[in-house]
Amino acid sequence: VQLQASGGGLVQAGGSLRLSCAASGRTFSTYALGWFRQPPGKEREFVAAISRNGRSTFYADSVKGRFTISRDNAKNTVILQMNTLKPEDTAVYFCAADPTVVSRIAAEYDYWGQGTQVTVSS
Repeated sequence: VQLQASGGGLVQAGGSLRLSCAASGRTFSTYALGWFRQPPGKEREFVAAISRNGRSTFYADSVKGRFTISRDNAKNTVILQMNTLKPEDTAVYFCAADPTVVSRIAAEYDYWGQGTQVTVSS
């Protein structure tokens, strides 16, 4: 599966952004999906993940209550709605697909999008 992330940009603290990740391939619904981010000078970190049927979602503590992950299997799309953004949310955001189980661990994801930059100004 090929992934293409979009929707990043520059926003003021307290604002919102909506990231989209479009996937190619007819087996999209068989993949668990995740969002990860890499802040400047730091390691890639888990943000959110969603199970294949969309019924289970998982979030990093730092974004819980502010970010929402969802998927539309008919449109081969996974969305990350980000509200109440903070400067510490500044990072390159990546979407990823895992053909087995939903996970918080980046190494378990087989497919990655190219990343989209999110910058939150204070």
